[in-house]
Amino acid sequence: MSDSLWKITGGYVYDPINDVDGQVRDLWIDGGKIVAPPSDPAVQPARTLNVAGMVVMPGGVDMHCHIAGPKVNMARKMRPEDRRLAPPVLRTARTHSGTLGSVPSTFATGYKYAGLGYTTAFDAAVPPLSARHAHEEFADTPCIDKGIYILMGNNHYVMKSLSENEPDKLRSFVAWLLGATKAYAVKLVNPGGVEVWKHHAGGNVHGIDQTVDAFNVTPRQIIRELAAAVDALHLPHSVHIHCNNLGLPGNWTTTLDTLQALEGHRGHLTHIQFHSYGGGDGDENTFNSKVVPLAEYVNAHPNITIDVGQVLFGETTSMTGDSPLGYYLHNVYGTKWFSVDTEMESGCGIAPIKYRNKSLVHALQWAIGLEWFLLVEDPWRVAMSTDHPNGASFLAYPQIIRLLMDRTFRQDVLQSVHPAVRERCMLADLDRQYTLRDICIITRAGPARILGLKNKGHLGPGADADITVYTPHEDKQVMFEMPRYVIQSGRILVEDGELRDTHDGKTLHIAPAYDTAIETDIAAWFEKYYTVSFRNYPVSDMYLHESEIVECG
Repeated sequence: MSDSLWKITGGYVYDPINDVDGQVRDLWIDGGKIVAPPSDPAVQPARTLNVAGMVVMPGGVDMHCHIAGPKVNMARKMRPEDRRLAPPVLRTARTHSGTLGSVPSTFATGYKYAGLGYTTAFDAAVPPLSARHAHEEFADTPCIDKGIYILMGNNHYVMKSLSENEPDKLRSFVAWLLGATKAYAVKLVNPGGVEVWKHHAGGNVHGIDQTVDAFNVTPRQIIRELAAAVDALHLPHSVHIHCNNLGLPGNWTTTLDTLQALEGHRGHLTHIQFHSYGGGDGDENTFNSKVVPLAEYVNAHPNITIDVGQVLFGETTSMTGDSPLGYYLHNVYGTKWFSVDTEMESGCGIAPIKYRNKSLVHALQWAIGLEWFLLVEDPWRVAMSTDHPNGASFLAYPQIIRLLMDRTFRQDVLQSVHPAVRERCMLADLDRQYTLRDICIITRAGPARILGLKNKGHLGPGADADITVYTPHEDKQVMFEMPRYVIQSGRILVEDGELRDTHDGKTLHIAPAYDTAIETDIAAWFEKYYTVSFRNYPVSDMYLHESEIVECG
């Protein structure tokens, strides 16, 4: 008998990837992995955890959040009042101290994710030049496995390759950049729009066929050709898109244009709630939901997946790789604001924001997010997100779960918001209630499948032993706020709501193959334009304390 072989027994297991839907099953764990039960009945586990009557799910996977890198660190600095008002995370024999608020410190982020039953999270917007910084922060973020998406939608080398009609060069550069930054996926943020912002004060693109003058390319070309490059490289996750015109009335047509621009290639549209607005000209009286036509398109096109970016009421911090948006929010709310351009790669904007339930716009944003959850027919293609912290903190996930599982509660909250919301969307008419299986899909199994993570989101042999055990409760918010046990890589981190153990977790990244001949051209580009030399740009393995390369193809 192996000293590391142990068993979880008696729980109601939800494992949709393996078609297990609330059946009582035993789980065997060895070496941080889930293994098949011993063929010899005489073999006994070194320990047994009895969870009879409890609900067992894979560990949660947050596929879109902002928890590391320069934008997050700057948000912590510029919002001291937010951190002062939140209770501190006190140092214990097992943990470091930390601060909360809408942008928690590194240690607090890891502890709080584990406390919710999440074991994996991906930062969704890191400039390549700042990837080393993000990995350094990940080294201080315990309890979860993690990864980064690298910004490419306004990268000069990308747009140069497009303008010169060199798809092979583009594909090789994408693969090189992902490997050099130890990243997991390609991220587009307001493709082309941030570059226009840099050239023209207050500028932006307002449609996907507007030309980015400096390179004579359009957002449509950036979207289509990078989606094609991602598919040609057989990357595990599709191109991850933050559409143009985020947050603006009438932007739903831009979103539809973006979906169509994929031309059948895989595409993931992120925080889609912020891209589903009718109306125009900044007139609050015309602001309305356009989820229905967009959801119809998504339902009819299996190449598309989404996460929602659910808004919840309260104070938070907007942070984004979309510099024009940060400036827009600063003007709308009259708050302090921070913006930075990252050489020839990207930009970012940070501003405080408070969502109010009596604001028509904010209440509609809340309702539009829920419409997306309820109108996408296939739960495997919609993932839970708040675009943390843009729509709300990830700590709000249990509240969203209750809104999805309890129609009565949803209707009660709807009655408390701005009364015009019922006229501007169809949330009041949606009776659908999520089941525990549905919740398991949108928070675990679905994100893992969308990301191409074969060892996450399920409880079959070979999976990472990332497991969350919940005590059933009529109030699903209470149930999901306080897991009974949280296990990461076979280690019990949380027991009875208390953090009992901690470890670093690993970084998940990819290393696609490419034609190395391109490095000569990239090196010449760096020496001509960058402040960092080509040889110093890639992130070395020393910045990843523990890592796992996820295979492409």
